[in-house]
Amino acid sequence: MNRPVADRYPQIRPTSGYGDSRIRRSGPGPGAGTDHDPERSAMLTGRLVVVLSVVVGQLWALGVGVDAWMQGHTSTAWWCTGFEGLSFLIALAAWRFGPTDH
Repeated sequence: MNRPVADRYPQIRPTSGYGDSRIRRSGPGPGAGTDHDPERSAMLTGRLVVVLSVVVGQLWALGVGVDAWMQGHTSTAWWCTGFEGLSFLIALAAWRFGPTDH
């Protein structure tokens, strides 16, 4: 392991990278990073908004449910548990019935 880098990796030349003749361009070409399918992007953004709002609702219901349970209001706690189950099913449906091109 104490050999020089050139002995360990003979394919690496001192001019690799900036001086390598195989490299023609320094980065991605024009249009890199832009969205080529805006309909798919809009659909994914909509699904993301739905799932994030479900997660926020679940966190809210968890806080309310735990608080109600600690105060002895079990009926409110059970309603919050039902709300969380329904929210999970909505998030699962958004994932399951969406497009399959991940």
